[in-house]
Amino acid sequence: MELADRMKRVAVTEQDPVERAKNFKEVCLGYDNERAVKEASRCLHCKNPKCVEGCPVSINIPEFISHIKENDIEGAAKEIAKYSSLPAVCGRVCPQESQCEGKCVLGIKGEPIAIGKLEKYAADWARENNVDVSFKEESNNIKVAIIGSGPAGLTCAGDLAKKGYDVTIFEALHELGGVLVYGIPEFRLPKQKVVAKEIAKVKELGVHFETNVVIGKSTTIDMLIEDEGFEAVFIGSGAGLPKFMGIPGENANGVFSANEYLTRSNLMKAFDDSYDTPIAAGKKVAVVGGGNVAMDAARTALRLGAEVHIVYRRSEEELPARVEEVHHAKEEGVQFDLLTNPVEVLEEDGWVKGIKCVRMELGEPDASGRRRPVPVEGSEFVIDVDTVIMSLGTSPNPLISSTTEGLEVNKWKCIVADEEHGKTSKEGVYAGGDAVTGAATVILAMGAGKAGARGIDEYLSNK
Repeated sequence: MELADRMKRVAVTEQDPVERAKNFKEVCLGYDNERAVKEASRCLHCKNPKCVEGCPVSINIPEFISHIKENDIEGAAKEIAKYSSLPAVCGRVCPQESQCEGKCVLGIKGEPIAIGKLEKYAADWARENNVDVSFKEESNNIKVAIIGSGPAGLTCAGDLAKKGYDVTIFEALHELGGVLVYGIPEFRLPKQKVVAKEIAKVKELGVHFETNVVIGKSTTIDMLIEDEGFEAVFIGSGAGLPKFMGIPGENANGVFSANEYLTRSNLMKAFDDSYDTPIAAGKKVAVVGGGNVAMDAARTALRLGAEVHIVYRRSEEELPARVEEVHHAKEEGVQFDLLTNPVEVLEEDGWVKGIKCVRMELGEPDASGRRRPVPVEGSEFVIDVDTVIMSLGTSPNPLISSTTEGLEVNKWKCIVADEEHGKTSKEGVYAGGDAVTGAATVILAMGAGKAGARGIDEYLSNK
C-alpha cells in the first residue's frame, strides 16, 4: 500500500444530512466488504499496539483487524467476542477518537484506523449471517444477581454466564437495555436491529431476566442474598437522576431534563406516530449543555420538527461531546450558541417564552483542566424559545444505597467501589458503571462490568 493511501482513512457512507434530519433511521451506514478490507489493510500491526491500551475492555484490535484484512469476517467477529459482549453497540457509540483510535500510531501523521467502524462492520456481518460466537463453561449452580440491564450489567452477566454461573438480571423498566434503549436515539443505535439482538446473545448464554423489578422497592439487596440464595450481587443501575441549574423559571411548563425528553422519544417511542406517547416537540428549542446527551436531545428535537439551539457556556474546543456527534448535529442544522450561559427561564402564564442568557469569556483553567467561563458584564440577551431541555449530567438514584445497609457512597451519592474488581464496602456486593462514576460512556461501563465479573468470580472461587 502506498504511503499516501495508508495515511488517509477510507470514508464510510452516511445518510444525506437533509434527508436524515427528517427521519430516525441510522445516520452512519458504515462500510461494505470492499471498503472494510481496504481500511483494515491500512493497519501497521504494531508489535506494541497502543490501541489495545486505549480500549477499556482490552480487545485484541490488531488481531481482529488482520482477520478483516484477510476477508475472514467470521474470524474477526469471534476474536472481538472474546472480549466484548456488545460489539455492535460499541462500534456505534464508543468515543473511539479518545480511546483506541486516539492511541493509533497512524494518527500521529495521518488519520487513525477506523477501529470503531471496522468493529461495527464485523459485528453486523456476524449478526446478519447468524454466526455463533458464544462459548460457555459447564454450570456451577452458583446464583449471582445483577441489578440493571444496561452495558455494565449485560457485560458482567455475559462474562459470569460464560464461566458457568447462574445469573439473573433485575431491570426496573419494562424493557431491557438500560441507557441503550432509553438514552441513545434510534438514529445512533437501532433498538430492534442491534440492541435487542445483542441482548438475545446474552440470553443464549443462559442469563435470566426479570423486568419491572425496582431494587429498593420490589425487593432489596439484603433480601436477594438472605432470602433468595444469591451469593453475590453486581450493581449496574446507572445514573438516571437528572441535574438542573437552579435558575429562576426552571419550573415553568416546557422545561425538561434531557433524560425525560429522550426517554419519552427512545423508550416510549414518542417519535413514532403509531404510539400515543406525548412529547413537547416545541417549535423553537434550547438545549443547555454540550455533551453527547445534549447532541442526542438536540438532534431528536430537530427531527421532531423544531428549530434547535445548543446553548453552551464554553467554546467549541471545550465541547465534551464526540467530534462526530457535533459534526453530524451541525450538518443537520442544529445551531450552536457557544460562550453563552442561561441565567433565567422567562415564562408567560406558566409556560416558557424565552431564555435569558449572558455572554461568557474563557479565563484560567479550572480543576477539570478546561478554561473557566467568566460572565461578560452587561452582555445579557434573550433567545426566544418555547421549550428548554436541560442536559447537565445525571447522578445515581439514591434508592439502592439508601435501602442497603453497609453500602458506602460518596458526596455525589455514587457507590464507592474498587476500580480493579468493583468491590464495594459490603461483602459479596460489587458495582460498576454510571452508578459508581456518574454519567460516563457505554464502553467504560462495559469495562466496569468486566471488572465486576472478575471480582465476583475471584470472591466466589475463594469462598
